[in-house]
Amino acid sequence: MGKVTGFMEYERLEEGYAPVGERLKNYKEFVIGLAADEAKIQGARCMDCGTPFCNNGCPVNNIIPDFNDLVYRGDWKNAIEVLHSTNNFPEFTGRICPAPCEAACTLNVNDDAVGIKSIEHAIIDRAWAEGWVQPRKALAKTGKKIAVVGSGPAGLAAAQQLARAGHDVTVFEKNDAPGGLLRFGIPDFKMEKSHIDRRVEQMKAEGVVFRNNTLVGHMPEGSKVTNWAKEIVSPEQLKSEFDAVLLAGGAEQSRDLPVPGRDLDGVHFAMEFLPQQNKINAGGKVKGQIRADGKNVVVIGGGDTGSDCVGTSNRHGAKSVVQFELLPMPPEQENKPLVWPYWPIKLRSSSSHEEGCEREFAIATKEFIGEKGKLTALKSVRVEWANGKMTEVPGSEKIIPADLVLLAMGFVSPVATILEAFGVDKDARGNAKAGTEAAGGYKTNVDKVFAAGDMRRGQSLVVWAIREGRQAARAVDEYLMGASELPR
Repeated sequence: MGKVTGFMEYERLEEGYAPVGERLKNYKEFVIGLAADEAKIQGARCMDCGTPFCNNGCPVNNIIPDFNDLVYRGDWKNAIEVLHSTNNFPEFTGRICPAPCEAACTLNVNDDAVGIKSIEHAIIDRAWAEGWVQPRKALAKTGKKIAVVGSGPAGLAAAQQLARAGHDVTVFEKNDAPGGLLRFGIPDFKMEKSHIDRRVEQMKAEGVVFRNNTLVGHMPEGSKVTNWAKEIVSPEQLKSEFDAVLLAGGAEQSRDLPVPGRDLDGVHFAMEFLPQQNKINAGGKVKGQIRADGKNVVVIGGGDTGSDCVGTSNRHGAKSVVQFELLPMPPEQENKPLVWPYWPIKLRSSSSHEEGCEREFAIATKEFIGEKGKLTALKSVRVEWANGKMTEVPGSEKIIPADLVLLAMGFVSPVATILEAFGVDKDARGNAKAGTEAAGGYKTNVDKVFAAGDMRRGQSLVVWAIREGRQAARAVDEYLMGASELPR
């Protein structure tokens, strides 16, 4: 719980950022984490609140008061043990999770929440620096073979848990290296890929086998989903060679904007744009890379993916960057008595916005305009919302110069052909149909085929993916062994 009176004595301290001019010159991380004494003070702010809502606000149910208290007392080695007991990859969540735990913090009712995310970040970074993160090999092997399809946070978490239970686990990834959207969607300036690499090395030492550039099933003709596979494996082959198969790919089908001019050269999905830059940062080559240099860029979509497009465009040297959001501008401060401890709707400005971006709310795109097949502008219109319905504002149409439009309006579902190839039933949103109940959870309608993460629940947070991967691992272990000691 930290110090009894700490929340009255100490203010919340935010992590720092490198100056904008400096960080725009490269793709390196620029967040300045808390020093040990700063983290101790932040841990001291954790209250003895009786019912720690932060635990349930966190999808993996991190034991937050305990590790806050351990940091306050200087017991960093036990702090990482507590953190790892619920979260396989705190270096991922400590960097890119939006921290719903902080929204649920009891102190957040009438003060600034405890800086839980910054403490988590400090714990795991110190653990790696001190050499406390080591492979945890299974004491005995079961002889059971499991295929995990997809190497994002859900697939990685499941694979690590299953390997530690003694199973032989093979992870299939269609792109160049493991990580899924963590590697090819999240820009390096938010999370450098060395964090993924050292976890992969740990997992290899624990017995996990990775097969990269390997597509399971097939992609639809003309699909824009990133696919650098050089080998194809059929679902039938996996089902015959493995005792269980876990589908843990992402909800990679981007939401499109079917307005006139959509086929113009210069209109792209965000997930065409972002993976290319990440691949180049890793030393790879991309033919015909989509660049923002000297261009008027319009990012359509106001979420995290849109923000990532803003930051990458600025690093390319864009002439201007405008971000569209269809919904009205949210309040700068939430109504805490009304929404606490739930995730509030409020205006959120990212570090990418601070680097240079004009933001437009309650605006829709009517048409893309071009010359000789190339995008030159778009036609926008203001919208109003009433009773959940959107109407255009008469006379508000406007032509906006645009050389590059990036569609970042979220993801609608997994790639349908993957699920269809396995014969897996889909829910109304096109996700794999599988429940989460304790008995038989995460199992699809197909014998020995399970599903977890975005492929099952749809587009979500990295921390939800880790939760589902861990829970699915237990479900698979129970299916194979009749019982499981893995945590749920």
